[in-house]
Amino acid sequence: MKKTILRDQATTPDGSLMTLHEHDGVFMIRVDGVELMSTRQHHSEERLAELACDQIRSTASAVRVLIGGLGLGFTLRAALAQLGPNATVVVVELMPAVIEWNQTPEFGLGADVLADPRVEIIAGDVADVLKTSRGRFDAIILDVDNGASGLTAAANSRLYSAAGLSMARSALRPGGCLAVWSANADPAFVQRMGQSGFTVTVERARTHPTGGSWNSLFIGRIG
Repeated sequence: MKKTILRDQATTPDGSLMTLHEHDGVFMIRVDGVELMSTRQHHSEERLAELACDQIRSTASAVRVLIGGLGLGFTLRAALAQLGPNATVVVVELMPAVIEWNQTPEFGLGADVLADPRVEIIAGDVADVLKTSRGRFDAIILDVDNGASGLTAAANSRLYSAAGLSMARSALRPGGCLAVWSANADPAFVQRMGQSGFTVTVERARTHPTGGSWNSLFIGRIG
């Protein structure tokens, strides 16, 4: 039986241990032992990007997309596949170590998509980018945690508050889309999105095309 190998580790802003493991070619990111993502199950992350970019992919103008959370690169990869050559995708990742893991060629994660000329990578807090980006983006994709709460960092919870949703709405252009990934259903968050001026739809998607657990994708659009 092949062993699970600890490839690297880092400390989150809250002092939790984030680790990168590999087992038989499959990579996993965990926080204090809780698995956040893996290269085996990522279908719902890809579906999130598809839904967010669906209505802007055919536009002739230079669209701008903001992705909060790099993860293992699957959301970014799916977004780039939807967008044209003039698009710009800004990826904001709180953990510098996650960026380094993706850029490590031997891991085979997101090095190729991060090298795409359409991509701008920022090591920092996506909330700080939203604060200074009024009317800047056609789509905002948030996959920074395990749902509409803070697990990787407690401060992430502010993104899902009424104030955070208002900030995201202000950063969108007319007709823009806010797409949020969650491991579980969250009716209270859906209601909060609606109260913040979004027309909300919820789609369920599996972690793997042929099975796995169900995740919730919250899609909010503005006129």
